[in-house]
Amino acid sequence: MLYAALKGFLVSISLILAIGAQNAFVLRQGLRREHVFAVVAVCALSDAILIAVGVAGFGAISTALPALGEVMRWGGAAFLFGYGALRLRAALAGGAALMPQEGASASLRSVLATCLLLTWANPHVYLDTVALIGSIAAQYEPYRLQFGIGAASGSFVFFAALGYGARLLAPVFQRPRAWVVLEVIVGAVMWAIALTLVLGG
Repeated sequence: MLYAALKGFLVSISLILAIGAQNAFVLRQGLRREHVFAVVAVCALSDAILIAVGVAGFGAISTALPALGEVMRWGGAAFLFGYGALRLRAALAGGAALMPQEGASASLRSVLATCLLLTWANPHVYLDTVALIGSIAAQYEPYRLQFGIGAASGSFVFFAALGYGARLLAPVFQRPRAWVVLEVIVGAVMWAIALTLVLGG
């Protein structure tokens, strides 16, 4: 039982460790110290919901709605291309304009909207949390539930560490140019993921 939970934890961490749309956004918000708790909570809770769906059995859903995958793929690609363009345009504005300033933070509503879109409109999230974790969980019967709990816990730990650990990089990001580099990296990551979605069809 404990072994299944530990395996779920490690599988979850390994899948989300690579930088992706979610991670890049959480890192950016952590560096800016903007609504970090809310962003971490939304990402972790969203992953927990998707993991629960995967553990419960995603096959029946995909069979009942065969067009769902294509809709998510093209919708996610369009959003990621658009968000990546915004980040690259922000980088062109210069680092001083990107550095967090008193009273200049984005609204909680806009941050959460972006966070939700990056999570729920990204088919890669479904591939990792629903399809892959769900299929691995099936191998741990009769401890599939414990595996899922461990996987969800891994997501909470990872996003909390990324969001709140980002401030350790604060000395580096006291330089305006560092913010330009960050925005370029975030934009490039978004475009790269969007491209894989388009070509993956």
